[in-house]
Amino acid sequence: MFLLVSAQTAFDVLAEPSRRGILDLLLERERSVGELVEAMPLSQPGVSRHLRVMREAGLVTVRVEGQRRWYGVRPEPLRELEAWLAPYRRLWSTSLDALADHLNSEDED
Repeated sequence: MFLLVSAQTAFDVLAEPSRRGILDLLLERERSVGELVEAMPLSQPGVSRHLRVMREAGLVTVRVEGQRRWYGVRPEPLRELEAWLAPYRRLWSTSLDALADHLNSEDED
């Protein structure tokens, strides 16, 4: 069973740069702890601690295969973040459109 997190909790978890780096790697494909350790400037215990926090927050899944654990991204909490960010994205879009209009009007002068 996964713990569904609020947008704030997901933000709290992903505020840590190493966790964002791990998530970026997991977006490409499932990875084992060993693969993550090779790709990150962290020790195995450090990667494992971050994965535990991310797993408890429901951001990653774990699949056991023999002696290995494969970690992957769980998209549902990221959808919550996306929904929370949508109004801010619209704000940026409006601001960027206004800037483009301004720059285009200057080019015409």
